[in-house]
Amino acid sequence: MHDIRFIRANPEAFDAALARRGIEPRSRILLDLDAARREAVRVAESNQAHRNELSRDIGIALKAGDRDKVADLKAMVARIADAASMNLPDFRTKELEAALAFDPNILDPDVPEGRDETANVVLNQHGTPATIANARQHFELGEALGLMDFEAATRLSGSRFVVLKGALARLERALGQWMLNTQTGANGYTEVAPPYLVNAATAFGTGQLPKFEEDLFKTGDKYLIPTAEVPLTNLVAQQIIPEPTEPLRFTALTPCFRSEAGSAGRDTRGMLRQHQFQKVEMVSITRPEDSAAEHERMTACAEAILTELGLTWRRMLLCAGDTGFGAAKTYDLEVWLPGQQAWREISSCSNCHDFQARRMNARFKRGKDSIFVHTLNGSGVAVGRALIAVMETHQQPDGSISIPEPLRPFMGGIEKISST
Repeated sequence: MHDIRFIRANPEAFDAALARRGIEPRSRILLDLDAARREAVRVAESNQAHRNELSRDIGIALKAGDRDKVADLKAMVARIADAASMNLPDFRTKELEAALAFDPNILDPDVPEGRDETANVVLNQHGTPATIANARQHFELGEALGLMDFEAATRLSGSRFVVLKGALARLERALGQWMLNTQTGANGYTEVAPPYLVNAATAFGTGQLPKFEEDLFKTGDKYLIPTAEVPLTNLVAQQIIPEPTEPLRFTALTPCFRSEAGSAGRDTRGMLRQHQFQKVEMVSITRPEDSAAEHERMTACAEAILTELGLTWRRMLLCAGDTGFGAAKTYDLEVWLPGQQAWREISSCSNCHDFQARRMNARFKRGKDSIFVHTLNGSGVAVGRALIAVMETHQQPDGSISIPEPLRPFMGGIEKISST
């Protein structure tokens, strides 16, 4: 959410910021709505002042015994009350807020220009993409092992679901537990077990509503979380917290639910794009001056996970046209999948500045001032995609899968998954 006072003072700069994302100028529309809101407030305040004056005059007329004047004055008060009952200032305020709710965050100056992912910039890379002879994709490996069943999942739920069995189900669990332990231990995040269903106000706070409602699954008046970012970030919603001299860091391992609206025909084979998947999420709440450094730290926490798993990865700085709605700056981590012979996203770490905080009204106290916090979120990492990467990277010529060292204690000490 944007501050209308900033738009009022900097309309050209605001339009230029939207233009970087390929969005037409919006300041004139928003300022017209703001002018209507301010005029409604002015009229309401003027009417209230007039009503107060009439009330005093009624008192004087009553004392004078002038019943006709009292009746006339009361009729005037009633007309003002009828106008006030329309609550026009509140209507105009909601009208402006609804318009502002659809405008994306302003990008950091160092976000590169570009319309789509082809303009994203590789910042650094760990390892060299492996070429494995006769490499198979994860679903080919899993089905050959008899441990990955898409047909059963389709019968149970429909497309874009999977049933994992035996050692692969345990490997997915091991990945989630190990990653959560790493984020809470070495990286100092506080573990949270949040609700998986949230109300509309919570989904609005992090930017899922109203613009992306079709991407969510809804049940009754609640929404299934598309990521733990939603409940974790909203832990400070409608709060004025003490000034966080150290960032507040939260993490959770949760299922995530996404409708994948608009993805028809994309990644229909395998586990890359599912309606339900596990993810370890990282969220940080910081002072404005600390968020840039925290963004680097958060991304490094995700990178360390990939390195420990023996994966080849690279950090991408997303361009203007590929940066998400709520983000001011985003790093994507992409992992090399030998079976696909392609780079695929496995983590996304974003600094949202005060964009979400304004939607949530989340502040901290500094002296006599209350200041909007900065919020950051990142995957540490997506469990399903990590499973894919481990399977394809550590596949063996006989179709077995070598288990990375950090996961073996969670796997009962076994070193590989095989059909025998």
